[in-house]
Amino acid sequence: MLEFGTATAAEGETDTGALHAGETRDGSGFGLPVAVVNGAEEGDTVYIQAGSDGDELNGVGVVREVMRRISPEEVAGQVLVVGILNYHGFQVAEHRNPIDSNKMNRTFPGNPDGSSSERLAALVYENGVERADLGIDLHQGSTSRMIDEVRVRCGRGHRLHDECLELARAFGTEYVLDKKGPKGQLARAAPDDGVPLVDPELGGAVGWDRTSVNKGVRGVFNVLSEYGFIDREPSLPREQFRATDFEVFHADRGGLVERKADLYDRVEEGDELFEVTDIFGEKKQTVESSVDGVVWRTRRLPMVATGEYVMSAATGVERL
Repeated sequence: MLEFGTATAAEGETDTGALHAGETRDGSGFGLPVAVVNGAEEGDTVYIQAGSDGDELNGVGVVREVMRRISPEEVAGQVLVVGILNYHGFQVAEHRNPIDSNKMNRTFPGNPDGSSSERLAALVYENGVERADLGIDLHQGSTSRMIDEVRVRCGRGHRLHDECLELARAFGTEYVLDKKGPKGQLARAAPDDGVPLVDPELGGAVGWDRTSVNKGVRGVFNVLSEYGFIDREPSLPREQFRATDFEVFHADRGGLVERKADLYDRVEEGDELFEVTDIFGEKKQTVESSVDGVVWRTRRLPMVATGEYVMSAATGVERL
């Protein structure tokens, strides 16, 4: 029998339930939505998580579609799913947890006696991550515009780096970012405890983007296929590339941005990235790339102030 919170499934069954997480401000109890898939055959355990940031909904869309499509009869092993981690942020569509103003993906492995975010992190870490053989933490580029990619966050000198990079490759996006993440990220904390885990960043949207959600669903099933949970052929791109860093570009003048390069574009040093004009179209600034790379992320809104972020380009790009 497989149990995760109140979700309980015998072999060959699926169930949903809640992982009791505490009380809200009116004293009512609340729980995180969880699901389990207990395969008809024995095998490894994979942990899947979404909704660490309350306004990042593409991962929630991925979880919904995966649970609709997966059949426990074809699964060898076990799947543990947390559908929404940042319960409080999700309710009000805020990136951070409004109870303590923390970004939840800086609080792992958590603290059961700490702040709201630390307690939620500890809850899923102890009950889910530590039981798993591998894991997927579904994210997106907040509400800005970003490519679909997967991040390896343990650092290239880590003992599980190669396992995490292989997991990222198996997910099957065209691009992988291989750069050590900030302390407290799940994709950095889990490998320290022997669990290969990666951080798919599925585009960026206000609400969710169907194309990125579909790529995420395909990615989850690719992992399940590549790691022997299901007997299917994975759907991988013909070429995959790894980037190792970013260069960030800001506006030196205030006004309206007109992009000269866009997501996925390859740029070289000296190429025009964007212009800033006044509201009547008069050019105030042209920004050129200082690196060779790939346009990775851009701001969504056209208006900028002096010093405001406009665009990022990934560097160190090489074929995987």
